[in-house]
Amino acid sequence: MSKFFPIFTNEKESMVYNPDDLIDLFLDCTADGICIVDMENRFIRVNHVYTKIFGYTEEDVLGKRVEEFSAPEFVHDVIESVKSGEAFPDMVTKRYHKDGTILDIAVSYSPFRSPCGEIVAVLAIFRDITEHINIERELKKTREMYKLITENATDMIKVYSKDNKIVYASPSHEKGIGFTSEQLIGKSVYDFIMPEEKGHFEKVYQRLIDTEEPQLLQTKIRTGENQVIYSETTISPIFNEQGEIDSFVTVGRDITDRVKNDDALRNLDRLSIIGQLAAGVAHEIRNPLTSLKGFSKLLKDTTNKEKQGDYLSIIMNELDRIDMIVNEFMSLAKPQAIQFDQENLKSILESTVNILHPQALLHNVQITSQYQNDDIELLCNPNQLKQVFVNFLKNAIESMPSGGNVNIHVQRVEGNRLQVCFSDEGMGIDDELMHYLGTPFYTTKDKGIGLGLTVSNKIIQEHNGTMKIESQIGKGTTVKVELECLS
Repeated sequence: MSKFFPIFTNEKESMVYNPDDLIDLFLDCTADGICIVDMENRFIRVNHVYTKIFGYTEEDVLGKRVEEFSAPEFVHDVIESVKSGEAFPDMVTKRYHKDGTILDIAVSYSPFRSPCGEIVAVLAIFRDITEHINIERELKKTREMYKLITENATDMIKVYSKDNKIVYASPSHEKGIGFTSEQLIGKSVYDFIMPEEKGHFEKVYQRLIDTEEPQLLQTKIRTGENQVIYSETTISPIFNEQGEIDSFVTVGRDITDRVKNDDALRNLDRLSIIGQLAAGVAHEIRNPLTSLKGFSKLLKDTTNKEKQGDYLSIIMNELDRIDMIVNEFMSLAKPQAIQFDQENLKSILESTVNILHPQALLHNVQITSQYQNDDIELLCNPNQLKQVFVNFLKNAIESMPSGGNVNIHVQRVEGNRLQVCFSDEGMGIDDELMHYLGTPFYTTKDKGIGLGLTVSNKIIQEHNGTMKIESQIGKGTTVKVELECLS
C-alpha cells in the first residue's frame, strides 16, 4: 500500500496519510528507542533505534514476554500501573545490552489507547544516556578530587575574579595566615599584601596578562594576627570558552623560614668573604700608614711653610685612600636590607674592584674593565650585587696564584638585557666538577665554605637574571651574568 495518496485542489496539492503508515514513519524517524507491549506483556512492536540500543533484533524480541529479558524488578509493577492508566515519564534506570554491558537508560512509560479511549498496550520510549552519565560521573569524581585536594592541601589555594576579588579560598588559609575561607571571600589581593609590594605585584600581574603564562610572585603579606610573613605564590590564568582570561588561580605558601635561612647563608658567605679579604685590606692600609707616620714626623721637625703644605697634602691623600678602602670594606660588611633601588652598574663594579684591589695586589693580578656604555641603570640591591661580583672576582684572583689578568666586560644583548662577563687566565675547572658548582657547601678550595656560587646564583635569580660558567683547563674561566637594565 502507498504511504500516502495525493488529493489535488485548484490552489495547491496536499497529502493525506494512511494512519498505519504514519506510525511507521514516526517509529523510523524518531531518535529514541520505542517498543509497544500488549496487555499480556508481549512485545508487539519495536523500532530500529530500540534494537540498536539493546543489541537485539526484531526477531529476538517480537512475541516474547517482557519477563524473558533482564530488567529491574520495578518494571513489572510499572507496566501494571500503566495498564491502569498511569504514566511514568523520565525514569533513569540501568538496563543490560545483549552482550551483558550495563547501560544507563532514561525511559518513559505511558498507556497506548484505542480511538475509543481503551488502553490496548503499553508504550515505552528509551534513550541511551550512558555516555552522558559517564561524563557526569567523571566530572563529579574530578570535582570531589579537587575538593579533597584543596581542603587537605597545606598550600593556600585561591581563585580570583578578573578584578582581583577572591571567589574561593581553601581551608588551609586559616592555619597559614589566620583567616577563614569565609573571611577571605570578596576581599581584594590588595587587602593582604604590604603597601610597598603593590608596585611589584602590579608588574608581575601585567606580565601575566601580556604573556598569558603562569607567574611566580614573592611578596610580603599581613596575617590575621597582624604579623608580616613572606609568601611565594604561583599565579595562573583561567580561560573561558572564547580563550580569554576569565579569572586566576593562585597557589601560595609561607616561605618566611626559607627567606630567613637564605639571609643566614648570605651573611655566612659575606662574613667568609670579609675574613678572606681582611689580610689584603690590612696590607693595603699599612702602606699609607707608613707614609702617614713618616710625613707626620717630617711635619713635626720642619718649620718650612711650603714643605709643611706639601707634607699635609700627602697626608690628606693617604687618609682619603684609607677612608675609601675602609668604606668599601664596611659597605660589604654592614647588614643588607632587601630593597631594590635604581643604581648605576659601573659604580657598583668600580666599588667592587676597589674592595678587591688589595687582594689583587697581593696576588700580582691586574683587573681591567670594559664598558660598552657607561650609563647603564639597574633596579637592584647594590650591596647584594656587590657581594656577587666580589665572589666572582675573588675566585678569579685565587685561580691565578702566580698572577695574571682579570677582565670585566659589560655589553648589551637582546632588548633591555645586558651581560657582564668576568674572565680570568687561571687554571680552569674540570668538566666533571662543573656539574657540582653551585651546590651548597661544595667547594674546590682548601679554605672555602662552598656557599659563594650558591648565594650568588640565588641573588641573580632574584634580580631576574641568569648565570652561566664556562671554563677550560689551563686557559681560564668566564662567568657570564645576564641582568635586566632600565636604560
